[in-house]
Amino acid sequence: MRISVLGAGGWGTTLAILLYHNGHDITLWEYKKSYAKALFKNRENKVYLPNVKIPKEITITHSLQESCTDKHMIVLAVPSQFIRDILKYVKRYDYLDTTFVSVAKGIEKNTILTVSQIIQDEIKNISPSQIGVLSGPSHAEEVSRKVPTAIVAASTDEFTAKQIQSAFITSYFRVYYSTDLLGVEYGGALKNVIAIGAGIIDGAKFGDNTKAAIMTRGIVEISRLGIALGAKPETFSGLSGMGDLIVTCMSKHSRNRFVGEQIGKGRKLKDILNSMEMVAEGVETSRSVYQLGQKYKIQMPICNAVYKILFEERDPIKVTYELMTREMKPED
Repeated sequence: MRISVLGAGGWGTTLAILLYHNGHDITLWEYKKSYAKALFKNRENKVYLPNVKIPKEITITHSLQESCTDKHMIVLAVPSQFIRDILKYVKRYDYLDTTFVSVAKGIEKNTILTVSQIIQDEIKNISPSQIGVLSGPSHAEEVSRKVPTAIVAASTDEFTAKQIQSAFITSYFRVYYSTDLLGVEYGGALKNVIAIGAGIIDGAKFGDNTKAAIMTRGIVEISRLGIALGAKPETFSGLSGMGDLIVTCMSKHSRNRFVGEQIGKGRKLKDILNSMEMVAEGVETSRSVYQLGQKYKIQMPICNAVYKILFEERDPIKVTYELMTREMKPED
């Protein structure tokens, strides 16, 4: 297939290389013209994915027209908060037979839409069967080194989900398919908020017991909101739910866990974000999740606590003990 990957961060670059080795004709689009030139010259993403060579057969460009013309599949690998701006340019072209695949994991601020909903909102004439997502426990640092990984391709249309599965699956990158598009999206987005909470636990030097509690009760909150919004309960026990939550809360590669850890150590959010090259999706998503919880009257005490720590500058240790001393409840 002719496939474009929009976004030359670590994940976009990794997927472009993976898809190339799967026999596809690949175009990799980079937003910054100067960095696109550097990628073309060096054949290495030195900022976001160092020491991984980009095959010379992969086309690297700054042109959206070149990236979006006559493609079977377009992979959206830019952070979720920037996707709408990209789509405003992308939608100028004809997509009668093009499948859009989001690999971003976030919920848009203000609109509180998932990426699939943003695509549908911006490209009015697109069919839901042309939209899919790829999500699960999959750090670029490991996938780029061919470390065995399992992930989920989802679309409301089973044929599309299987098409995405077939495009990406390799001997080290196992892809399952699902028709629970929203469940896969909400699992991928909300786990980033819980991962910030897990990082706060690390930074504040609580313990493994505390972190296990945050993760376990966190998946309850993710499921609670996702089910209320139309997702299937079982999705949150799978790779895009519990699987992604585990790796994001535990891994040294997790940007969201890192943000939480620095907050737990007493640093200010603004300073942390200014020092980072890559985007931590969970920060803005925590605001969106807070709004969703308020709108649909869903009890989400951990997600609410993360929101208050990030945006109301509440003391992490005090908020943790407030969570611990809430009224007694049954586990279910």
